[in-house]
Amino acid sequence: MLDNAMQYSHQLLTEIVQPGDVVIDATMGNGHDTLFLSELVQSTGRVFSFDVQKAALEQTRALFEHQHQTLINVELIHASHDQIDHYVTEPITGAIFNLGYLPGGDKSIITHPTSTISAVQQSLNQLKIGGRIILVCYYGHPGGQEELQQLLSFVAELDQHHYSCLRYEFINQINNPPILLCIERKK
Repeated sequence: MLDNAMQYSHQLLTEIVQPGDVVIDATMGNGHDTLFLSELVQSTGRVFSFDVQKAALEQTRALFEHQHQTLINVELIHASHDQIDHYVTEPITGAIFNLGYLPGGDKSIITHPTSTISAVQQSLNQLKIGGRIILVCYYGHPGGQEELQQLLSFVAELDQHHYSCLRYEFINQINNPPILLCIERKK
């Protein structure tokens, strides 16, 4: 059976992220990607996890507690993902973005193309050769289609000599299934 966008995003990161690596969860949400990345990098790595909503930080802390995990290798950052440069200074192996709104949260608080593209560019500036940036684009909400289109344009313009870019989506499903974009640095 084909993986959905979230499952495939984890597969793409599992293939490259090693213990001791530095990674970014650019949109913390309910903490599932933060926990996943924390387990990949183990105690010797670092996860920088961003969200603009305090509820996301609280839910992520609760998830770690429920899973009997510590936040020893995780920095929860109450800030927009377009602030990556202010917090992450070392090279990264990977980053993941789940774009849209916080599941179960305030649906009027959404990601926006300007801050998202800025965050992707900041991540690209720190991405190691062989590293990947994953964008899981939810676009069925107001503002989502605009963000998707601007991201598609941005990614399509990346130099093919330096980056390989993938688009993964189901084309026969209803209700705007998420589209996954993967950017891999070649050199």
